[in-house]
Amino acid sequence: MSRKTRPPRADAARNRDRLLAAAAEVFGERGLDAPLEEVARRAGVSIGTLYNHFPARQDFFDAIFPARLAALDRIAEAALADADPWDGFVAFVEGLIALQAEDRGLNDALVRRFPLASEVSAACHRGFARLVQIIARAKESGQLRDDFEVQDVVTLMWAMSQVIRESVDVAPDVWRRCLAFHLDGLRAAAAHPITVRPLTAEQVAGLMTPG
Repeated sequence: MSRKTRPPRADAARNRDRLLAAAAEVFGERGLDAPLEEVARRAGVSIGTLYNHFPARQDFFDAIFPARLAALDRIAEAALADADPWDGFVAFVEGLIALQAEDRGLNDALVRRFPLASEVSAACHRGFARLVQIIARAKESGQLRDDFEVQDVVTLMWAMSQVIRESVDVAPDVWRRCLAFHLDGLRAAAAHPITVRPLTAEQVAGLMTPG
């Protein structure tokens, strides 16, 4: 067997698994800018071993978040299957924000505070493609205000991300109250004309690309 095709040694594989578990834990608690030294400490390895397995911080994101974002696919599928389009829309939005609230690292990833892996970006794109359908169903049912657009969900994510960051340590569920007020304001019966246009898709893409 050549050197290139030889499988990793058992101890190296264990170190990688420990690093991934520690990174998921640390990023989940402290966000994506958490010190990598803390990840190495919790994994019980040296910082040199960490960099041998994951040369860049983004390499951790590539390994951790695609599987976690699979939940977004399940949330979208359930929303589209809901017999009541409004309930499906609400369930999707609540499920999306719940993902942000449950994991500070995922919260950072969803609002693009750091560059994302192609697989993570693809999961986000799939979710928002389905969101277009979810919004259309809710509008066609006459329950969601006509001027609400998919880009408005992005601005909601940004707002809720800040609520989550500021309150999670003292009132981890307070985001649900904030979101409930917002969702009630999206009902067609509560709508009044808004003169400000939503962001364009190009503006959203530019704003969600870290500099």
